[in-house]
Amino acid sequence: MALVRKSGYRPVKPRVLAKELGVAADDLQTFKRLLKKLVKHGALVYGANHLIGLPGTTKGEYITGVFRRMAAGFGFVRPQGTSPAAGRDHDLFIAPEHAGDASSGDTVLVKPVQGKGRAGGTRGQIVEVLQRETNRFVGTYFEAAGNALVRVDGSLFADPIYVGDPGAKSARPDDKVVFEMVRFPTHAHGGEGVIVEILGARGQPGVDTLSIIREFNLPEAFAEDTIEAARLEAERFDESLVGRLDLTATTVVTIDPVDARDFDDAISLERLENGHWRLGVHIADVAHFIKPGGPLDREAKERGTSVYLPDRVLPMLPEVISNGLASLQPDRVRYAKTAMLEFTADGIRVATDLHNSAIKSCRRFAYEEVDDYLARPRDWQCKLTPEVHTLLGRMHELAMILRGRRMRRGSLELSMQEVKVDLDRDGRVVGAHRVENTESHQIIEEFMLAANEAVAEALHAADVPFLRRVHQAPNPIKIKSLNEFVAELGFQTASLESRFELQRLLNEVAGRPEQHAVNYAVLRSLQRAVYSPEEEGHYALASDCYCHFTSPIRRYPDLTIHRLVDGLVTHRKARRDFTELVVLGEHCSDRERRAEAAERELTKIKLLTFFESRIGDEMDAVITGVEDFGLFAQGIEIPGEGLIRTASLADDYYAYDKSTHSLVGRREGNRFRLGDRVRVCVARVDLDRRELDFRLVQAAASGERRPPPTSGNGRDKKSRGKADHQGHTSAAKSKPPRGRKKHPRD
Repeated sequence: MALVRKSGYRPVKPRVLAKELGVAADDLQTFKRLLKKLVKHGALVYGANHLIGLPGTTKGEYITGVFRRMAAGFGFVRPQGTSPAAGRDHDLFIAPEHAGDASSGDTVLVKPVQGKGRAGGTRGQIVEVLQRETNRFVGTYFEAAGNALVRVDGSLFADPIYVGDPGAKSARPDDKVVFEMVRFPTHAHGGEGVIVEILGARGQPGVDTLSIIREFNLPEAFAEDTIEAARLEAERFDESLVGRLDLTATTVVTIDPVDARDFDDAISLERLENGHWRLGVHIADVAHFIKPGGPLDREAKERGTSVYLPDRVLPMLPEVISNGLASLQPDRVRYAKTAMLEFTADGIRVATDLHNSAIKSCRRFAYEEVDDYLARPRDWQCKLTPEVHTLLGRMHELAMILRGRRMRRGSLELSMQEVKVDLDRDGRVVGAHRVENTESHQIIEEFMLAANEAVAEALHAADVPFLRRVHQAPNPIKIKSLNEFVAELGFQTASLESRFELQRLLNEVAGRPEQHAVNYAVLRSLQRAVYSPEEEGHYALASDCYCHFTSPIRRYPDLTIHRLVDGLVTHRKARRDFTELVVLGEHCSDRERRAEAAERELTKIKLLTFFESRIGDEMDAVITGVEDFGLFAQGIEIPGEGLIRTASLADDYYAYDKSTHSLVGRREGNRFRLGDRVRVCVARVDLDRRELDFRLVQAAASGERRPPPTSGNGRDKKSRGKADHQGHTSAAKSKPPRGRKKHPRD
């Protein structure tokens, strides 16, 4: 970089650069790979004839970006550095003959070419794949015409991949296999691969989970030195209170799902003589056990997050730590990072004190128990000590005060409930349900949010760079589209650039048939929350300063915050490498997206497997999306989403009416629109392509159209999900099997 930045430098080819730098011939390929990484990160650019230079210094600069290939063969490249809020306006259209052998997710080098692409965008030609997203893929093995082939899962590749002679690796037809791509397919020739692992027979219990683990390259077993390091920490732990605030006599409780195995947060609360509240948020002190740069830290950083699949957890830390030493188990002395927060009677935070502490939880509650307590507090007087009984009542009172203040300052509250599949002992789906966000969840949610914000403000006040949880304001173009969309549905709003107007809209649609569609449209208009040291605030929470502090057992960014808190408590100077934090934030954000995508895909597969054995079964559903090719409908009892294809609507010829987001019959005038209740039957399931088709049985029994929306309907708003960021929602701390904890609302 020093050479390229010199005033007299002129763009040259990689080989010339290598010669000028004295790179040995044996290291030339490594040097070229490093150049590609620099190009990928935007530090350098390729110009015409592959000349290397700084951005803006080469003629005919090529564009670096991520390629997304469509099933038809064409694709789009999102230029590097494009804001997620920019939509597709800046994407380059790549025709099939100009895509080469690039695959979805690859980082590519694109040469702009003349002509307009789809929707008027710029056209481009891929000249090089700088970095493959992956070379390994999962699919179903089969044989045809004496050839061994694999049909790749999903819609990534339209055609099967040739993998050699039949019987390779002893694969049998319908086996799920992992194969390494030797030659990626192009529009001119097919792909070639070699089988590297057989996962098991398609449909066999556990094979679907293993397929997703391999497809997303998720980590499983820990390295031996990591396990050994965890064992050593267990041997050293002696419950000593030296140098810690002793809170072992304080009334502290945990509230978690009934099947939780790790407990990373606990609560204490008291009323002070001046009428103020003193809230103690006690978070498992994982940093005490995970030393920077050690084997445990290395593995935790690489994983970035725990991954919560429907039938198992892939933890960020070995269970000796996550379910043992660090877990705030009842009646055990445990180390914690404590945020003592003082609030006025009406919920204004006036003081924050951070401590290294030791606590002893005196009661573990499940969410269901707390909900029952809130419904019948007198019935619980004989089940609880007076201190714990009083504590629960106080917790509910303060949480609702904090919640009210948060709503009044403009925090958004989307209703996007999480779908949880119900499994038998063999991992087969026996049903599914939506996770309810009850008041017990809201209590913990409000306290976690308060602690996250207080810690972020303490670090900011100390002028310490840290990984913030950043959520930028939505792009005005997307907000304009959202305004138009809800207007077409009949809802009258002022500009939705106001977060208060946005929340008013969400309140108005609560309980209405359009609720799902509007909430999903709002979610799509928002940007994705990421980890970054940039001071950009959190739009959805209406917070200027926010971080993740409350889940260090399952999120690496929280662990980094704990180390900084430890520095504040012990008066040690923190490292101030801003660039390092930027890179770490990108890595953790990427790992988070990977985990969410894997969870989503496996849930989809589990539901499809459930429907596969129920072809012809009827169910009630609601229309959640309308396109010219069909209607998307989600089951009401079993929340799986499928497509009612326009071609299957045989009673009329239907056309898409964009202005009302509906399908309208040309002859009879029948109309289907967002929110309509319909009766459907399961028509087709394609597990390999992950598609579900419904067939319409009948529309709503009344045959009448819904009345137009009206404002101020006063419907029940309790079943609210928590908008985390685009494409994903969470309910406060709801967990699937084996101790899952979703993000506190963010």
